[in-house]
Amino acid sequence: MSSNTPSYTYEQAGVSIDAGNALVKAIGPLVKATRRPGTDGEIGGFGGFFDPRAAGYKDPLLVAGNDGVGTKVKIAIDHDRHDAIGIDLVAMCVNDLIVQGAEPLFFLDYFATGKLVGGVAERVIAGIAEGCIQAGCALIGGETAEMPGMYAAGDYDLAGFCVGAVERGEQLTGDKVAPGHVLLGLASSGVHSNGYSLVRRLAEDKLWQMEEPAPFDPTRPLIDYLIEPTRIYVKSLLPTIRAGRIDALAHITGGGLLENVPRVLPQGAHAMIDADSWDQPGLMAFLQQQGNIAPGEMARTFNCGIGMLLAVTPDNVDAVTAKLSEAGETVSRIGEIVAGTKGCTVRSAKGSWSGAGAWEATHNG
Repeated sequence: MSSNTPSYTYEQAGVSIDAGNALVKAIGPLVKATRRPGTDGEIGGFGGFFDPRAAGYKDPLLVAGNDGVGTKVKIAIDHDRHDAIGIDLVAMCVNDLIVQGAEPLFFLDYFATGKLVGGVAERVIAGIAEGCIQAGCALIGGETAEMPGMYAAGDYDLAGFCVGAVERGEQLTGDKVAPGHVLLGLASSGVHSNGYSLVRRLAEDKLWQMEEPAPFDPTRPLIDYLIEPTRIYVKSLLPTIRAGRIDALAHITGGGLLENVPRVLPQGAHAMIDADSWDQPGLMAFLQQQGNIAPGEMARTFNCGIGMLLAVTPDNVDAVTAKLSEAGETVSRIGEIVAGTKGCTVRSAKGSWSGAGAWEATHNG
């Protein structure tokens, strides 16, 4: 090697192997805290093992899903609110699995940034571990990618991957749903993790003061509402699913009530949702007012206060409501299934969400 040729290192290129190793060491106790039957809770290998038999399954079907948190992560970055965004990441994945009747078993994350600085990754992964604990699944691995030039200073992005299981024959497919089924809604904790491109546009155009008290709640700053993590419904729903009392579930994410509910309905079943049957949360009313958003647009963009929808037979309504209320959920009877084209209609006779008279919005498909 010529003495006139400079000696390059990976760190000079912007990637610190030592920082990555230090991160793995730092998050070791967080990972161990998510340990559950079927895994050993260790990280550092090339892959993570999971034993379904040790988790109590005899003939399981595996269900897999992946997701991110969209531009909500930008709000976390801009306001130094990194501690709960990992809960959102887990929630978006595990709530998608529970609608199949599947128990989330293990989770892997992907954290990508230009440079590991300031303990941000540790804070984010601590939130991921907390989300896994709330969902009862194990964090068995992941990837931290330091990629100079790919992200602006301080920016990062997240992706999550989760695998669950359900005993063969017990999966929820929606094929039992028929006219006469009752629709129950479980309250959301806020905007969850969808619609944030519109939220951020409103914040910029309307000059929101994020650290000031929310216009609809003088006791909390607006940023607290906007960064509130997505509610995880797994532990409250799983016992009732296994008891056979729920015939379909819809996680209300991108597409809102209008577009998510038809995804779990068979042909010939149409969901009629009564917007007058639950109170529009203050945050949702604020968003609608700030953007002059039509009720139908609200119903296909935001969860509007309902994070999970259940379809149950009339004879199961009281038992399911009682069980979920006991588990800490806020349950509302919000509609029914009628005969018709596969789809969903959200309507109000009282002008709920608008204050301007009756309205109706429908999505078929």
